[in-house]
Parts: sequence; structure tokens; C-alpha cells
Amino acid sequence: MKKNMGNLDRILRVMVSVLLVILYLTHVLDGIVGIVALVASGVFILTSLVSICPLYTLLGLSTCKTK
Repeated sequence: MKKNMGNLDRILRVMVSVLLVILYLTHVLDGIVGIVALVASGVFILTSLVSICPLYTLLGLSTCKTK
């Protein structure tokens, strides 16, 4: 698959992921909301590692600079 995420997008997703995990571990987010936050965090980390966002593909978006 073609990469569709730029560096800034990837960095922001990792930062949001870390924030969500910290909020869960400090019990600011708990219950169902906490679990949803952890799942979202995992998806953000995974998409950041592979530089491909399936939602961007469906919507025809790309934050990756083209050469």
C-alpha cells in the first residue's frame, strides 16, 4: 500500500496515544471510556508505525508530501 501519512501526522498520533495511555493509567479515564481510549491509542500507534491510515484511504486523503 502507498503511504498516506506525513511525519507531523505520525508524531501527533503518537503524542495523543501517549496522552490517552497516561490518562487511563492515572484513572482519569476509566470504564468503557478508558477501554475505548486504549483501543484508539493502539490504532494510532499501529497506523503511525506503518504510515498508512485506512480511513484516509477510504476518504482519499493524504498528509504525506509527494515527490
